[in-house]
Parts: sequence; C-alpha cells; structure tokens
Amino acid sequence: MNDKPISAARGWTRRRVLGTAASSLAIAAVGSFPMPAIAQSKKLTYWGGLIFSDDANKLLTDTINAWGAANGVATEVVMINQNETVQKVSAAVSSNTMPDALDLGLDLLLLLSRQDQFITLDDLYKKIGDAQGGWFEGTDRATDTTADAGGRTGIPFGVNGNLLLRRKDLLEPAGFTDAPKTWDELVAQAVAVNKSPVSGLGLALSNVGDANVQVNVLQSYGGRIADDAGKKVTIKSEETRTYLTWLKDAWDKGIFPPGNTTWDGAGDNQAYLSGQAAFIANTGSVGIAAKKDDPELYDGSAFSPLPAGPKGTISPITPQTRAITKNSGAQDEAKALLEHLAQPEFMNAYFNVAIYGPVLKNQEQLSAFDGTNPILAGLLNLAKAGTAPAYPDVYNAAWADLSSNFIIPKMCQRVVVDGWDFDKAMDEAQTQGQIIYDKY
Repeated sequence: MNDKPISAARGWTRRRVLGTAASSLAIAAVGSFPMPAIAQSKKLTYWGGLIFSDDANKLLTDTINAWGAANGVATEVVMINQNETVQKVSAAVSSNTMPDALDLGLDLLLLLSRQDQFITLDDLYKKIGDAQGGWFEGTDRATDTTADAGGRTGIPFGVNGNLLLRRKDLLEPAGFTDAPKTWDELVAQAVAVNKSPVSGLGLALSNVGDANVQVNVLQSYGGRIADDAGKKVTIKSEETRTYLTWLKDAWDKGIFPPGNTTWDGAGDNQAYLSGQAAFIANTGSVGIAAKKDDPELYDGSAFSPLPAGPKGTISPITPQTRAITKNSGAQDEAKALLEHLAQPEFMNAYFNVAIYGPVLKNQEQLSAFDGTNPILAGLLNLAKAGTAPAYPDVYNAAWADLSSNFIIPKMCQRVVVDGWDFDKAMDEAQTQGQIIYDKY
C-alpha cells in the first residue's frame, strides 16, 4: 500500500507531521554537501509525489529548486497527488509531455518500463549503492526492472508497507514487552488483552486491500498463489489448509472485532484510533493520525514488521522510486539531481518529515532512525526484513488482478462466516484464481 494523503485514503483531514520549517531544512540539506556542477543552462521539469506531509512536499520542492539555482538549471517542480499519478502520467505519455524526471511507485515503474518510457540507470544505481553501504535486499530485488527494460530504470528513495501496530500500553501490563514474533504469538497476545471494548486482533477480512494481508499470512505458512512460473494457481494445498486452521482457531477465540468481514478501507484504522483494537496491520499513516489527534494513544503504541509463520516472514515492502524519461532533453542534469537527492544529508531531513523507511544500508545510521520516532523505527525494521512484493510468488499482472478481486479474503469469509469446510473454500478460490490467471 502506498502512503497517500490521509484525506484521500482514509477520510482524515490533512495535517502537518512535524513543525519544522521545510524551507530551512532544504537550505541545510543543499548547503551541507557539494553538488555536481552542471555547465549548461537547461530547464528540468520534475513531478514529485504529493504525500500526507506538507513539510516533506515543501522540502522536496525547495531542495530541487535550490539545486537548480546552484547549478544553472531552471527547475519546475509539480507535486502530483499519488492517487492521480497514473491518470496524469497516462495523459502525458499519450500527449508526449512527460516530465524530465518523476517520483512513482513500483507498479507504474514496471508498467512504463515495459513501454520503454525510461532510460536505464544501472551506473547511477551502482554508484549510489557503493557509496552508501549497498541496497537493502528487499529493495534491490523489488526494483530490478532488467527483465522488462534491459536494465534498472528506477532509483529507490524510500519504502513503506504494512506494519503491525500494537497497544503496548495494554500488552506490557499483561506481560508482553516485545512484538509477537510469530502469528501464533500474535493470537496469544491478542487473547490476553481481548476485553470489551477492546478486540484483540483488528485484522480486516473484508473485500478491501488491507485484507490482502491474509495473503502474506498464507505465504508465511508455506501457501502459494501460483507456481514459480506465475501461471498455474496453487492455492489449494496442505500449507493453505494449515493457514486456514490458524485463522479458524483465532476466529473461534472471539478476538476479531465485530464487522471486520464487511469493513471498508478505513475499518481497521477507525478500530485502532477509537481504541477498539489492540493490533492492526497498516501503514505508518495511522500512527501519524494518532500522534496528532490522540497523543496518549500514540505514546501507548508500538510498530513492528509483520510476524513470521512456519516458513518465515512475509512482510512486503512498497518501494518508491525516481526515474528519468527517454524524451527528456536534460538527462544528464536529471541524473545529477537524482544523485543529489540520494545524499544522506537530504534524505535524513526528508525521512524525518516523510514517513518512509530506508533503502540503503548506511541510512540505518541516520539520526532519523535512532529510535526516537517509533514509526520510523518500525519502518527501518521493515526495510531490513521486508520482502519484495508478492514474494515468493511472481509479481505479475495476474497476481495484481487476483489481489484486486480479493480472492484470499473471500476464501477466509467462506470459512469464518459461511461455515464452509476448508476443501470447499479452497476449491472455490482455486477455480476463481485460475480463471484470472488464464487471462494472462
């Protein structure tokens, strides 16, 4: 899940994350390290991803403009709401009006890489990685577009993804000081604090994106959506049966909130922020909302990657990247800008106001990740332990289609709501899944 402006994604009003003035951060970030000198005087248009932090949006804009002024490059920064990026980019591709460089998520990077819209950046990717301790494995694996474009087309700058949010103020008095390491431990902790008005386990089992966390649980139990070729659906298996046993046992303990099988996209957010769930799996945006609207809840919360199953941890990251378009007349300038934006001084300032996890190993040493901010601490752990999207399955169009049709959440509903036996529920999911995969 990409972080989006909370007003668009969750129904929350826009808010400032930190009180620090973004302009002063931009000046500090630009002035604290040398910038590659660009001799030509050209114009460079940059489309930045508008996120929920006004400070982060202003910092990016100010930093790009300050870099341009220092290097004789006229810059134009246009901040695009991430919910509208696909629409804006599609129109720009059709009219041949793409910017020189832009921020974009992994799905759009892969799609446009297949359409030959970007230049390859292998040398720059290696240069940045070599200078900063290398790239985290999950980021490196997820953003490799070589099979689609003949090389890497994106420079990652941050990751997000679902974190496990927990009420440490309830769990620690019950004897649980650490995050649950496994899904079984999660259920045990949820049971211990499952007392009205708090439900222990606020995981969505409805037809919404948040409920696709159940795909990650299934995979951590060894279940798969399809084979290694990404063609034949393999949902029905003994590993999926074991996962469904875990789910049904948890359901029968009464730890899920009422209505979680029919929640809309904000259901788990509202359950947590209203104090009615001890655990949810969501992005850091929920923590941001708590920090502003309910500081006591924020202080009583902790953030960690998703737990592990018998086959390991499946905790997908969602990388954000920067790319340079093939129709750009300022490709060298854009490369220098992307290298500039990857420097530790700017990224430390940016991480502090934009809730992303790191992508480079040396970024772990930045003060942004010193543990003071629990959300960033959780995102650091996610960046280190996180897995590439869909892994160990193949991340392809069929996978995306199956996910958007909520085949696994619907299988869960068959078991916990309709009372179907595991074989009947798996058979339906297997059949529906193969129909989707056969389209591709």
